[in-house]
Amino acid sequence: MAHQTSNASPSHDELEDLMLSCRYGDLEDVEAFVSRFGWSPLNEVRDESGNTVLHMICGNGHIELLNYILPHISPSLLEVANTTGSSTPLHWAAVNSHLEVAKALVLHPSGSGRLLLNARNAGGLSPLGEAELAGADEVAKWFVEVMDIDQKQEFVEEGDQDEMEMQASSGTAMSQKDSLDTAGKNGDLTSEIQGMTLNSKALGSS
Repeated sequence: MAHQTSNASPSHDELEDLMLSCRYGDLEDVEAFVSRFGWSPLNEVRDESGNTVLHMICGNGHIELLNYILPHISPSLLEVANTTGSSTPLHWAAVNSHLEVAKALVLHPSGSGRLLLNARNAGGLSPLGEAELAGADEVAKWFVEVMDIDQKQEFVEEGDQDEMEMQASSGTAMSQKDSLDTAGKNGDLTSEIQGMTLNSKALGSS
């Protein structure tokens, strides 16, 4: 879709409206904004917490809007962490169980690919760690499938232990049963990754 842009810069209110449009998945409103102001403001706008348009879109699962803007925005926007929790758009997609959005980010041809899975937020959690704690099983499973051997080994040796320690010291109110359930789920995932890592090494040595 061709866009005719003006030389005008968006006002503060217009940028706030853009962020709201991304939050609620209003594709037509975003298209109208781009028609007036071009794509640059989408790369630059931040809210008071340092969130980008991608945080708004990915955290709320708006795959159609995401597919619209991805070819036109800077790939570096995929790696931007917000200022309140150091979370990337992939963290937000993971914690909210938005599998198709997570796939679009990781598989974006101009992006960093699986390296997006290495990001750690202020809580010490990777996107995989967030998915696990949120019970986003399909997202976590897909992350494990696309991780390379080194990433799987890091999660087994460091990530899982760090994430459990951060959870224990975070002050989050959890019942004893919830704690045991979470530990059990993380243990199952660690065992699964260990098996996948060993199998991958065995295949590589044959």
